[in-house]
Amino acid sequence: MGSATTQALAATTSALGAASGVDLDVAGELFAAARAVGDSSQLSGALADSAAPVEARRQVVAGVFGPAVKPTTASLLTTVVEQRWSSAADLVDGIVELGVRAAAIAAPEADVEAELFRFSRTVAENPELELALGGRLGDSAAKGTLVETLLAGRASAAATLVAASLVRQPRERRVRQLLAHAMKTVADQRGRTVATVYSAAALSDLQIQRLAKTLSARYGASVTLNTVVDPTVVGGLRVQIADNVIDATVSSRLADLRQRLAG
Repeated sequence: MGSATTQALAATTSALGAASGVDLDVAGELFAAARAVGDSSQLSGALADSAAPVEARRQVVAGVFGPAVKPTTASLLTTVVEQRWSSAADLVDGIVELGVRAAAIAAPEADVEAELFRFSRTVAENPELELALGGRLGDSAAKGTLVETLLAGRASAAATLVAASLVRQPRERRVRQLLAHAMKTVADQRGRTVATVYSAAALSDLQIQRLAKTLSARYGASVTLNTVVDPTVVGGLRVQIADNVIDATVSSRLADLRQRLAG
């Protein structure tokens, strides 16, 4: 990610935080706008062209999206194109990220991170589903409908919207990679950090609470846990949080011992 995109993301995130009327309709319109921009090299090029006057880019947004979206959505899209992005692809990614953040804002009571994580595990455990959602073949709208069907009654409207929107526009990324990034984005929007904990057996509620408290103190932020039962762990825990991995498993110790014995 280039420095221009980093600054642009900060500006658009700030604009979203200050916006009023952010609901799931706004989130859905942002996802739809990202698809429209991503599907048109002419449109994405015009909106990401930092050499073009800002007012010209604003007028493109007004002409293409203004009549069809809510004022809040139009304002956010205008903020997006006012920024300088490192590439047209980054601009599209920026709109998608705004959609994810808007969904998190619109559903404060929903545990969107956990719901996306559970769906990610479902995808990981079902190769046929992962292929159906992530393959190059197949209609993108049908993929979104499939996700909506799978999550009906099992996840909040916010999590369903995010997951269905992501599979409709994978942007050369695997489904689980998209879901993982969305989980981190939702957590960031809510001022939290997500940790994934791998253990040989299911952790008790008390163990989860204690571990979350310990990690929160260590990282200076509220940490929520996603837990995965993995028999290969043998014993102990492996914790992945952001780019850090804390491996205190028996299997890793045995591997380290074998390496030492091998010299």
